[in-house]
Amino acid sequence: MKHIIYLAVILVIAACGKPKDKKAELAELKKNRIELDKKIAALEKEVGVQTVQEVADVAVLEVVPATFKSFLEIQGRVDAQQNVQVNPEAPGVITGIYVTAGQRVSRGQVLAQLDDKVLRQSISQLQSQLELANSLYRRQKNLWDQKIGTEVQFLTAKSQKEGLERQIGVLRSQQSMYKMKSPISGTVDKMDLKLGQAVSPGMPGITVVNTSDLKVEANVAESYAGRVNQGDEVEVILPDVPDSLKTKVTYASRVIDPVSRSFNIEIKLPARNVYRPNMLAVLRIVDYKINNAITVPVNAIQKSETADYVFVAENGKAKRVNVRAGKVSEGKAEILVGLKAGDKVVISGMQDLNEGESVKF
Repeated sequence: MKHIIYLAVILVIAACGKPKDKKAELAELKKNRIELDKKIAALEKEVGVQTVQEVADVAVLEVVPATFKSFLEIQGRVDAQQNVQVNPEAPGVITGIYVTAGQRVSRGQVLAQLDDKVLRQSISQLQSQLELANSLYRRQKNLWDQKIGTEVQFLTAKSQKEGLERQIGVLRSQQSMYKMKSPISGTVDKMDLKLGQAVSPGMPGITVVNTSDLKVEANVAESYAGRVNQGDEVEVILPDVPDSLKTKVTYASRVIDPVSRSFNIEIKLPARNVYRPNMLAVLRIVDYKINNAITVPVNAIQKSETADYVFVAENGKAKRVNVRAGKVSEGKAEILVGLKAGDKVVISGMQDLNEGESVKF
């Protein structure tokens, strides 16, 4: 026994004389303790001393194959599929505003009217000329049908009538440009126009949004181009509502933006009154999924200089098993090599556990 004690003292002095990495020092001390325990047990057996076996209290988790997923978490924003600016198509002065902000409108509904007085007068004047031209045309046609008069007279009357009809058609098309119509059905989100205001083509003033057709847009880093695709599972979290839903990636761009080195993705949202454009959204995209995976809690995995390992409770004893871990997600690690279904992995009390030590759980 004295030799054993001397050996332990020498090892402790040697360990204290030279600073080491804490993990390496702990592993070395555990290794020395195991060797000492074996020698003590052998000597006690020789001298007839009964060894008192200590039993460690541990908690175990039986390995059950299950679906394992890892997630890519990014930030996006809610946007409307149909969000349009209604701009005037012709210069003029606003003479009528027929909607207010927050009002529901239909596609083609007139939202505002520009002054078209000159066009209306021109159309009225041409309309009078057209009535006369129609009367002359009918008379010339009746005479021509009876073979009276010349063909030139008939064709001239017809040409004048059709020419006036075309002129009126052009003016009516121009007149429609003085009406600001909604191109979509939705809600007037913004109304900045005022009566008597002079406007011109391209000038913003009315915004119409279809809030029943929303999506979430986000930019994904180029490094994930091979892991995020259209159809991938995704959880959309809207923290300001709050609300969340599980759906799929509706669209993933195939082009990398040369400036941001990212690509765009979209997720279509269901129609809900609480969703609004420009809301913040958090996306948890499933970028890795495998069925029947072997997983253990991350804190059950111990590290040594040579390998990662876990302790498995087998026949009341602790058994050290080297493992190779894969991806980690939500506190769990996928085990690629080392464990099988039914193994009871020690998940608590393994810090001071030794190979072959008795355990209870």
